[in-house]
Amino acid sequence: MTQQPDPTGALTAECDEVDAMLAGLDDEQWQLPTPAPGWTIAHQVAHLAATFRVAGLAGSDPDAFRALMTRLSNDFTANVANALAEYLADPPKVLFDRWQAERNTAVKALSSVPGDQLVPWLVNPLPPSVLMMAGMMEAFAHGQDIADALGVRPVRTDRIRFLVAFAIRVWDFGYLARNEPKPDVEFRYELTAPSGALWQFGPENAEQRISGPAEDFCLLVTRRRHRDDLAVTAVGPDAERWLDIAQAYRGPAGEGRRPGQFAR
Repeated sequence: MTQQPDPTGALTAECDEVDAMLAGLDDEQWQLPTPAPGWTIAHQVAHLAATFRVAGLAGSDPDAFRALMTRLSNDFTANVANALAEYLADPPKVLFDRWQAERNTAVKALSSVPGDQLVPWLVNPLPPSVLMMAGMMEAFAHGQDIADALGVRPVRTDRIRFLVAFAIRVWDFGYLARNEPKPDVEFRYELTAPSGALWQFGPENAEQRISGPAEDFCLLVTRRRHRDDLAVTAVGPDAERWLDIAQAYRGPAGEGRRPGQFAR
């Protein structure tokens, strides 16, 4: 198995950014609506806490994780609602403390698993580093929702490379969510990092190409911005279609964002 880069520091920093936005909020601010329909800031934090709790269990106690998976229903929406309910019953201060505890436990558990081992996950076992990249995606996405609710713009750094790499690894999730056949192609990705560096992935001679700012790419694959409001471009019909359906998470795509909702 190829050793994956260690995203521990990047994941910790991304979670710290979420904490910085939450620190000092009063109880009313925790109930501010976010762009996700029906979700307040409290819902976003509850989702993060529940997700990191499961990830920590996968890293620390695989048997308990598998037992938990057997108790889930086939109703994705119901599973999410049930996971949120426990945390939403807490007052904001308790919810904040529980989120911090869950994410610290998850990072510690996953970083303690040898990189050449796999940990169980929702569909297939994953290297612990890849599961931490998935955690990076969650923190970025739900952190963006919190930022939008508060009217602030997060400062992005080159640590989002881990999210870019994860999104490219799971490039077929958008097709799976829509029951569309995956095209038999490889894309070339050429993305500009926050630092100005050029990140390149995929075959250099690929005809289907995707390019643009890496931050915009991350907003696209987390469906926190509509493609019309981003500077990500495509060459080739399959790449064009991918920009419409890209998502870096399993399950239903959700409503996404409307064109012009966050126009720059």
